Amino acid sequence: MPPLSRALPLFCRFVPEQILVLILALIPALTALPAHAQAIPGLTTGASPSASASASSAPSIAADSTQGDDQKLAARIRAIFVEIPALRPAQVRVSAGVVTLTGTLADQKAIDQAGAIANRLTGVVTVQNQLTRDLEVDRNLSPALSGVTGKATGLWRMLPLIGVALAVAILVGMLGYAIAGRRKMWQRMAPNPFLADLLATAIRFIFVVGGIVLALDIVGATALLGAVLGGAGVIGIALGFAVRDSIDNYVSSLMLSVRQPFRANDNVRIDNHEGRVVRLTSRATVLITGDGNHLRIPNSTVFKAVILNFTANPQRQFSFSYPIAHDVDPCRARAVALESLKSLDFVLSDPAPGTEVTDISGPAQMLKFSGWIDQTRADFGKGRTQAMETARAALRDAGYPAVAPAHRVHLLHERDARQPEVPEVKTDNVQKPADVTPDRHIEKMVRQERAADDEGADLLDAGRPVE
Repeated sequence: MPPLSRALPLFCRFVPEQILVLILALIPALTALPAHAQAIPGLTTGASPSASASASSAPSIAADSTQGDDQKLAARIRAIFVEIPALRPAQVRVSAGVVTLTGTLADQKAIDQAGAIANRLTGVVTVQNQLTRDLEVDRNLSPALSGVTGKATGLWRMLPLIGVALAVAILVGMLGYAIAGRRKMWQRMAPNPFLADLLATAIRFIFVVGGIVLALDIVGATALLGAVLGGAGVIGIALGFAVRDSIDNYVSSLMLSVRQPFRANDNVRIDNHEGRVVRLTSRATVLITGDGNHLRIPNSTVFKAVILNFTANPQRQFSFSYPIAHDVDPCRARAVALESLKSLDFVLSDPAPGTEVTDISGPAQMLKFSGWIDQTRADFGKGRTQAMETARAALRDAGYPAVAPAHRVHLLHERDARQPEVPEVKTDNVQKPADVTPDRHIEKMVRQERAADDEGADLLDAGRPVE
């Protein structure tokens, strides 16, 4: 390590001049810091600020004490204890400012109170609390019995006031029930019976709670109401988590009754469930499926589901595909099929039937045909079936039979095998078009179900617009 005489020039060479000046200026200040610290109160070694504060705030004890001062303190404490019935048995002795309390008191609360009072007097150095609790049965039982008797007496005296409070609560509750019972008024105000019942229930609840609050205010027990409402809030949160599915279903019923996504007897598909709507209740949506079975879907599921309404628009499009060979003319085949579709009475001319080639990459050319029908005059399933049969017959007669949309593998040893003969299609006795009138049986079942609903639980309103 180089000596100080050699290190100092090297240090000065690499350190900037401004930093050297700052260091030289701070050296005298740092040297004088310990002397100034000794002169500042509270900065001495080993003394904490909290200890200094506690030492300065503690009351000082007088250097001399006379017997007359002790007698005055004892007389003062005894005079205070005499005024408090629970502290009268306590005995007081004062010597040199030290107060000694002896005797027996009724309970620990009185013992602590006596010590706190004696410690508050000026001139008291400390208090030796030697009081003990009286454990005799009769002396401890009597205050308890007297307390119960006093409470019973107070309750007896409050009976007229309690009666008035109950009468007021009952009158307010009856007024709420009378207002909520005006069903016609709430039905005029609300868009559907479900909301009308909800408003009536809310009115009853508000009046009942208001009557209870008024009754508790009369008897002076409003603090009890706060405790009850706090406990009810905690219980309500717990029940909310427990019955959240039911609450979700209830709110969904409310929203569906307002939105009206469908009408009664509409043919709808809710997710994967299809059927005709019978009614919308406060818990579920009731459908009758195509096979005549009742289907109940929770309203929470209906509210979140994708709803497809087949009845909202009476015109509905059908479509089907037809494969033909690659060596035939698809344009001619399309024209033949379109002429056959236009000849059907139930197929609408506006919009006109259409056709297109959807695939030519496979073993066959895939033609797609489409048309529109009026569901009020023709059944969708029957009409689609009849259109497929008519188009297939026309294409066969024109020499465009349907081919299997798959590859066929022929083994070499079967190349000479005789292929089965395809029966010739006779077209001289073509059957008349089948009946495609709509089947009204399910609609009739829905009307009978709705007619038998005497409770009026249906939330669907034909007078309100559909969403």
